Amino acid sequence: MPSKMTKPPALTQLGQPTATPTSPDAAILERVPNPHPDTPYVARFSCPEFTTLCPVTGQPDFGHLVIDYVPNSWLLESKSLKLYLSAHRNHGDFHEACTVGIGKRIAALLSPHYLRIGGYWYPRGGIPIDVFYQTGEVPKGVWLPDQGVAPYRGRG
Repeated sequence: MPSKMTKPPALTQLGQPTATPTSPDAAILERVPNPHPDTPYVARFSCPEFTTLCPVTGQPDFGHLVIDYVPNSWLLESKSLKLYLSAHRNHGDFHEACTVGIGKRIAALLSPHYLRIGGYWYPRGGIPIDVFYQTGEVPKGVWLPDQGVAPYRGRG
């Protein structure tokens, strides 16, 4: 008979109803132990419907985020990431601040061997803005695929 999976005691959101945080600062990012800390590999999260607010106009901004990291001792718990990213919906910040801030917060929590985040933003004022942040170099021997997001080409 399979054993019942239990959540580690440090997790506060997994396995129970959790309200969307009111801001990114109020969001709790959580981590879980890496079951393969001795094996270098890439974990990827894609958020193709990321939203935030323009800090000047208050209008919504839309982006596609791709987060790649090579775990060390910890993995990013996905429900906490979803809640954290959702907390940006009512938060005003520029594309660069959002993308780099998300990358730095995840890196500070996990201390991964490597992390990169690509923020592929839809046009604001007719200009798409893509923002990229990484920590260090890709570890030797790790396959890091292309993020797979096509450059914005408009309707043409």
